[in-house]
Amino acid sequence: MRYSSQWEKVTNRLGRWIDFENDYRTMYPWFMESVWWVFKQLYDKGLVYRGLKVMPFSTACSTPLSNFEAGQNYKDVQDPAIIVSFPLDNDPETSMIAWTTTPWTLVSNLALCMHPDKEYVKILDTSKNRKFIMMKARLTSVYKQENEYKVLDTFKGRSMEGLTYQPPFSYFIHLKKERGAFRILCDTYVTEDVGTGVVHQAPYFGEDDFRVCLKNGIVGKDTPMICPVNPNGRFTDEIKDFAGMYVKDADKLICQNLKKKGRLVHQSTITHSYPFCWRSDTPLIYKAIPTWFIRVEQMIDRLLANNAKCLWVPDFVREGRFANWLRDARDWAVSRNRFWGTPIPIWTSDDMEEVVCVGSIEELKLLSGIEVTDLHKEFVDPITIPSSTGRGVLHRVSEVFDCWFESGSMPYAQIHYPFENTTVFQEGFPADFIAEGIDQTRGWFYTLLVLSTALFDQPPFRNLIVNGIVLAADGQKMSKRAKNYPDPVEVIEKHGADPLRLYLINSPVVRAQNLRFSESGVHEIVKDVFLPWCNALRFLIESSILPYQKITNQLFIVKSDEFPLTNNFMDRWILSFTQSLILFVHEELSGYRLYTVVPRLVKFIDHLVNWYVRMNRKRLKGDVVENQNDWKAALHTLLKVIYQITCLMSPFTPFITEFIYQHIKSYLDYTDNLKDHSSLLPGYSSETGAPDSIHYIQAPEPKLELISNEIEDIVYWMQSTVELGRIIRTRCNLPLKAPLREAIVIHSDPNILKNIKSAQTYIIEELNVRVLTTTSDKHRYGVQLRGVLNHKTLGARLKNDYKSVVNKVKDMSTEELEQFVNTGHIVVCGHKLSGDDLSVVYSTGISSSSGCSDTQSSTSGLKRKSEKSSSPTLDGNSQVNSSKYETASDAKGLLVILDITADVELENERLARELVNRIQRTRKKAELIPENPIVILAITDLDSYYNIAGPHGNYLNFIQSTIKQPFTVMKQSTMNNISLIDIMQCAKSILPDGWELTTEVIRDTVSIPPDNIDLIIFSRQPIHDSSDHHIKININMNSVEIKKRPVFVNVINYTNHAQTIKVQLCDSNNQWFVHSVDDLLRKVKCAFGWSTNINLQLYTALNTDNINDLKPFVHVPANQLINLDGITLYASV
Repeated sequence: MRYSSQWEKVTNRLGRWIDFENDYRTMYPWFMESVWWVFKQLYDKGLVYRGLKVMPFSTACSTPLSNFEAGQNYKDVQDPAIIVSFPLDNDPETSMIAWTTTPWTLVSNLALCMHPDKEYVKILDTSKNRKFIMMKARLTSVYKQENEYKVLDTFKGRSMEGLTYQPPFSYFIHLKKERGAFRILCDTYVTEDVGTGVVHQAPYFGEDDFRVCLKNGIVGKDTPMICPVNPNGRFTDEIKDFAGMYVKDADKLICQNLKKKGRLVHQSTITHSYPFCWRSDTPLIYKAIPTWFIRVEQMIDRLLANNAKCLWVPDFVREGRFANWLRDARDWAVSRNRFWGTPIPIWTSDDMEEVVCVGSIEELKLLSGIEVTDLHKEFVDPITIPSSTGRGVLHRVSEVFDCWFESGSMPYAQIHYPFENTTVFQEGFPADFIAEGIDQTRGWFYTLLVLSTALFDQPPFRNLIVNGIVLAADGQKMSKRAKNYPDPVEVIEKHGADPLRLYLINSPVVRAQNLRFSESGVHEIVKDVFLPWCNALRFLIESSILPYQKITNQLFIVKSDEFPLTNNFMDRWILSFTQSLILFVHEELSGYRLYTVVPRLVKFIDHLVNWYVRMNRKRLKGDVVENQNDWKAALHTLLKVIYQITCLMSPFTPFITEFIYQHIKSYLDYTDNLKDHSSLLPGYSSETGAPDSIHYIQAPEPKLELISNEIEDIVYWMQSTVELGRIIRTRCNLPLKAPLREAIVIHSDPNILKNIKSAQTYIIEELNVRVLTTTSDKHRYGVQLRGVLNHKTLGARLKNDYKSVVNKVKDMSTEELEQFVNTGHIVVCGHKLSGDDLSVVYSTGISSSSGCSDTQSSTSGLKRKSEKSSSPTLDGNSQVNSSKYETASDAKGLLVILDITADVELENERLARELVNRIQRTRKKAELIPENPIVILAITDLDSYYNIAGPHGNYLNFIQSTIKQPFTVMKQSTMNNISLIDIMQCAKSILPDGWELTTEVIRDTVSIPPDNIDLIIFSRQPIHDSSDHHIKININMNSVEIKKRPVFVNVINYTNHAQTIKVQLCDSNNQWFVHSVDDLLRKVKCAFGWSTNINLQLYTALNTDNINDLKPFVHVPANQLINLDGITLYASV
């Protein structure tokens, strides 16, 4: 309870939608009563018994653990590994030798065990001059050299059975006569994998030890236990030499004792996997203890059958790890010697002959006459039940339930079944879906299945997602003590909850694999997914919708359920691609395959931002549209796609999707939802019909008629071509702004070439080439193929055949190599090569020395990276005597060749594009936005720049149409050589009519290899007459809280003296302009999503800025001018 508020806070911050008000906890009496009912059902079916059994035991918690609990926390540790001698009574000169990693158990040794059918040897240890008996198969493990021993005799293990020996300690020597202890036994559990083949038996500290000694009468179910270790793991007074010592701490002293006695034959250290308590993280020991058990072993077949009825994701966990665990299931020890927990509802007589199991509070009242409301130990332990057989009174046993029994009872106890909610239970059981970590194959998943099978012979769930374990960055288990992981709250505060969620759900964890947590991985999600996604949103609103509304003087709003009517190729592609994605998500989520869904969603955002938006920027901004309808179709398309991908992503990233939805819902018309108010769902606005939150919106259904596989194929091959071209540019250090003559695309399939040709407009623009050529004729371009083997992996795998495979691959024909490219595999000298075994290298015979480090490209399923080199450049006097080509290819037989030959015309275009890029960077550096009116000067003494960008430059129109601001070049060496007056005169010379310069915004020196250029940017403003004044309006978009209070727009420092006025409207960055009150009102309405037919209500704070003390000022229709005079105004719907 102490941390419940913190847990709730963190859970909510992570975006888990949980009903905390109607929770259940295992401590609630009604939950405990259902647990009692479950146990009573098992008891009545004969599935409960009490027995003495060697169990994993936590000395820190003083309680036994079940086998599956012991399997939850294994660690690699170092322990002593010793070999001890046991002299035979009938031949004291000959000793049995046994190996152990738990020296502390030797004080409780009662027998030795050998395999009856394995060969054993009697040897002479030549260095010690002593005779030992051990398993023959273990000789070479104990003795490294043959001359270290001499074999004297060979015999089967059974020939030694029954012989007695001298124990290493005499604490229990009396048992030699009383029970026949300290003799040699035989059992087939002894293996030849470790040790000496002779196993020392401490029956109360080893499961097999107990079984073998019980079978041979050395211990009995009714005989006193030989267990000189208390619940805290310390030796009792029986062990006088080590009394009170913790058993693990006694190992060293026990070894010293054995050495003094001459019984320590060999001593070393071993690193092995050892179980630790999952609660206290301390080493477990194995100890015999009376325990209450559930008979699981007799249910194994039914457990396997019910498990087969469940859908596990991933499936290999069900068929492998979990099924294997079920096949080897042991009876479940459900009692614990603890105080906290649900008391086991068993009352017994003192002699344990009379047993009563209670299944409810009411039954306890009937049997005892006492009514209780709390079932914890302190309330039920004093209650006694009269004996029905004359044995006095029955007392409750002291144990409580294993907490996993409570967890396994959760389907019933969470609703207090069967005492209430029977209909709810019957309708909801088995559960449709659960999810937990792979460690729960031995925990919750297991106990759920055991109890549901025992109770109803049904699986407890239908569908299950198993996640892997999140480890620390070093691969170790996350530990509060080690503090080897970052604070999750700090990670969330630093990066956000959504990036953390997406990082985890897009990792191997959802495939039941482990993940080494890396905070840098969370940051990568922010950089690669969320920033591009938000940039697409910002581009849609600020660079597309708002300019559209300003130019068309109308609000942009579309029906929420309508799709755009468009013939544009890229519009049709992204709409088709979106519907295919929606179809895929529905299919995969119906099979609970999160591991396939999220990567596709993330990849889709990359396609949306880096392909659709990137290739349609000018059209979306209204720069190259055919008409306003085409512009609106483009905006509608992008809005629809962002809306649908936001809906799809909302379960995975609930916060950013809510943010995006709140920013786009004002452009969506939901009024159709208002046609029938009676059917309006909760969470939907009764005024607009819009859902208040994206999480009230159902996942979109695919619109199949919009899916075009043909268009998606065309774009796929277009993207493949562009990506290969980019690889060549990267390899040769050729920036995209450097235009090239030609791209040649080669493929053997004419249909693929047709697809590529149909997208040539986009390929030419993206690769910045003048011509695109498609062909299947490799020979025309001298394309040659060569196979290269992966020496690192194949050398060890093929061994002696490796050289013959190398020679065969060297002689492989083009046809054979193309077969490998197309199929992904080939057989060479009887060996199948696939994947990275073989790379196919392409080269062109027409390529001269290009300056690139590698003129070849390869494919082996992955695109090969090459080193960068300097790009070819030209000055005005350069001559080109030969063409230069570079190639790249992929695993699907696509080959791209770029002509990277430089010439003057291409170089000038490159310089113009680079200049535009540096100007835009400088504007961004100055925190300017496209709407800011400015003047830009470039200062250089190079003729090349003056010729391309000067007053009569060939690329001046291109530059100005791109940056959309007045621009010119001053021909001077540096800014230091020009007076400010000259600079101002030059800037004024390119001012549009009616404008004036205001202030210098930034001076910047930029690099355009091989030179530097100085840039100066001035701000400008309209020239005003004395009657013109400005209104400055600050709009804080984050203040929109329509349900709580009106939204206010602050109008400050304005005095109006004219009928026609100019208004300056600023956003939170003071960078947003309008030029009339009508424009102001339209902008305000668009900013807040207000409809066209609303009125603005004006308020004034008079002499105070306290918006909580506003007074109504005037009420005017939105289409009328506002006449204001020197006061502060607030506008609200």
